[in-house]
This record gives sequence, C-alpha cells and structure tokens, in this order.
Amino acid sequence: MAIHERQPGDIIYATTTIVSDGEIPGYPADSVLAEPGTRGVLINVGHLEENPDRKLMLVRFEQGNAQLGPPIGCWVEELTDEP
Repeated sequence: MAIHERQPGDIIYATTTIVSDGEIPGYPADSVLAEPGTRGVLINVGHLEENPDRKLMLVRFEQGNAQLGPPIGCWVEELTDEP
C-alpha cells in the first residue's frame, strides 16, 4: 500500500531527519524528533487549509525509551512504508 493510502494506526518510518520547528512543548527549535528509519504510528491524515492538495500526516515516533513521542506533522515525502 502506498504511503499516501495509509490509515490511522498504521506503522510508518521516517525517510529523513525530522527536526522541531520550536512549536512542540518541551522540544526546542532544531532538536531532532526522528532520524531516518525511526518507526512511528500514523495518528491522522489531513491537510493545511492553505494547501488542501498536499497531505499532512500526524505521526508519533518511537523514542529511545520505548515510548511514543509527541504528535508531529509530517509531509508524505518524509515518510515511507519500509524500515
């Protein structure tokens, strides 16, 4: 199944280093939220009002302590189905 067809609850992986923009509480700007290959769970799929043709995926990535991190908005091109 293509990444853009994924549903909430599906496992996905980061394709690139995902960095905080400073808007997530407890994560300063430029802190690394996920490295390439980090496994996450898809929480929701939507879009920004200003850009309705581009999918935005809400993902919670695994952290080193076996916990899920905060929900992070990711573009489709930042995610993959393969580890």
